[in-house]
Amino acid sequence: MRTGKHMNRKLIFAGVLAAVAVAVPANAQVMIEMSEITCKQFAEYDAETQDFIANWMRGYFSAKNNMTVIDSRNVKRNTDKVVRYCKKKPKSFLMEAIQKSVH
Repeated sequence: MRTGKHMNRKLIFAGVLAAVAVAVPANAQVMIEMSEITCKQFAEYDAETQDFIANWMRGYFSAKNNMTVIDSRNVKRNTDKVVRYCKKKPKSFLMEAIQKSVH
């Protein structure tokens, strides 16, 4: 029998898919290579795109670390850490900034 963690991963994945479906109009095809976004590029995106990318990253790293609970205090704190890191190192890749600043 599968554990609750497997079900939670399915729910996280379904939530991400639903968010993507709502965020992107049906006639638009937007492809973002997440591993190639630099901190500088991320800072230059409009607020809607930043939110989209930040939500994807949260889901990606939560799944990678088998985290099934989201604490809004940690989300804000971790976002602030990434922003500070990116301001210091704008040429760094965003995923690197997240990996190095969020523990």
